[in-house]
Amino acid sequence: MRQTAPMPRTLPQVSEPDPGMIQDILAGDFRAVARLITLVENYSLKAVPCLRELFPHTGRCFTVGITGAPGSGKSTLVDRLASHYRREEKKVGIIAVDPTSPFSGGAILGDRIRMQSRSLDPGTFIRSMATRGNLGGLARTTTDVLMVMDAAGFDVVLIETVGVGQDEVDIARTANATLVLLVPGMGDDIQAMKAGIMEIGDVFVINKADHPGVDRVENELNVLLAMSSRPDSWRPAVVRTVASDGQGIEECTNAVEKYRTFLQTSPVQRNRSVQIQRERLLEVIRSQILQDLLMKAGAVERLEELAQEIADRRIDPFAAADELLGQFL
Repeated sequence: MRQTAPMPRTLPQVSEPDPGMIQDILAGDFRAVARLITLVENYSLKAVPCLRELFPHTGRCFTVGITGAPGSGKSTLVDRLASHYRREEKKVGIIAVDPTSPFSGGAILGDRIRMQSRSLDPGTFIRSMATRGNLGGLARTTTDVLMVMDAAGFDVVLIETVGVGQDEVDIARTANATLVLLVPGMGDDIQAMKAGIMEIGDVFVINKADHPGVDRVENELNVLLAMSSRPDSWRPAVVRTVASDGQGIEECTNAVEKYRTFLQTSPVQRNRSVQIQRERLLEVIRSQILQDLLMKAGAVERLEELAQEIADRRIDPFAAADELLGQFL
């Protein structure tokens, strides 16, 4: 029999934001930004009221996603791009998504080693995040973290994905512009980019362009781009860089700015933004439903019982889900 009476929650509802934290974040205080990001990553009930208060102050920063295979030089390129934007006196945020440590569950922080030149810069804020098993190259809370940094007044936020190959498609639904890195001499370079990745690139960067084979990679990439088309009619630029030496960074940022200008006049971009926000809304709804479910008294225990029954083949997952939702929601 289904239970219709509401069950008491096991955790208190937090409905009021911290006004001091909100004020400090809007003033651009890095410590307040870091504290709220920690709450967001830990799925704290205190984070949502703050995010609601900050949302009206967002939409001002430009976000650039950097993705590509491991070893393509993403961290070095991010460091160089940040240096370029800082010379233009822009406030820069960096979200570096790292693999999850199998021991602590946190980010491995490998990117911090390659961005030491930025760590002492008062105009640059770096946050490493662990994927925590989330596919798509980003952490599940990346969008909320980006909202916090946007409200804090960052002009540019660079998002470096974990770099797992063809699963990096989430960045296209998060960043305003997506840079896809290729490196000559890493096997069948273009073949590795065909499934999914080719469609998300707004600018293609051939990094380590001083290596042999760069001409072949560029030619193959241009052929593929000539055969493909996008709904917004944008033709992605192809630039060469040697990020370790700072070569090609000016051309790379110019290509990003051209795409940014294009977005301002593209009618397709408005529809894309609506679609992204629709998916984001569904994601928030799913997250809240799951949170509400697990906060009901006895829900976690029943979840474990049903998991054991599924493992023993005494019930199928669909019937178990129906039972759990019917009993506690």
